[in-house]
Amino acid sequence: MTEEPLADVLLRMAQGERAALRNLYSEAGPKLFGVCLRMLKDRAEAEDALQEIMVKLWSKAHQFDSMRGQPMSWVVTVARNHCLDRLRSRTAALRREAAGSNDAAMLEVADAGPGPETLVEMKDEARRIADCLATLDTDRATAIRSAYLDGRSYDDIASAFGIPLNTLRSWLHRGLRKLKECMDA
Repeated sequence: MTEEPLADVLLRMAQGERAALRNLYSEAGPKLFGVCLRMLKDRAEAEDALQEIMVKLWSKAHQFDSMRGQPMSWVVTVARNHCLDRLRSRTAALRREAAGSNDAAMLEVADAGPGPETLVEMKDEARRIADCLATLDTDRATAIRSAYLDGRSYDDIASAFGIPLNTLRSWLHRGLRKLKECMDA
C-alpha cells in the first residue's frame, strides 16, 4: 500500500470506494488481527472476527471524525469492542452449555490453543510490548494493559484510578502514541 494516511482511507471508504477497504485491510489488518488474537486467544475465531470487523468498518467509516481522534485508535476501538462482544457471547454460550453437559465430555475437547510457532512469535511480541510498556509511567502502563489486553471498560479503569473518564482517555491516547514510537523504533 502507498503511504496514504489512514484517515484518507476511511474517508474514501465512507464514500463507498471498495479499493479503500483493500487498502485498510493491508494497512491495519495485521494490527487488528493481533488485537483479535490477544483478546480471543483462538486463531480461527480471530480470523473470523477480523473479517466481521472489516465489514463493520466499511459500514461505519462515515462515523470516523479526525477531529476527535487518531484513525488507528478508532479502528482498534471498533475491533476491541467487537472482540468484547464475542467474548460476552462466548461466555453466555458456555454457561448455557455447562448447564446441560457433563464434565467428562468437556475434558475430551481438543486443545484449540495456538501452535508452537505461533507461541514463539506471541512471546517475542509480548516481550517487545512489555519492554515498551516499562518505559511508560506505571499508572499509564497499567491503564493500557487493563483496556487493551484485559478488555476492561474505560469506566471501570477510570473508577479504579479515581480519575475522570476524559483523563483516562488522554492517558491511553498519549500512552499508545509512546508505545507505537517504541515499537516502531
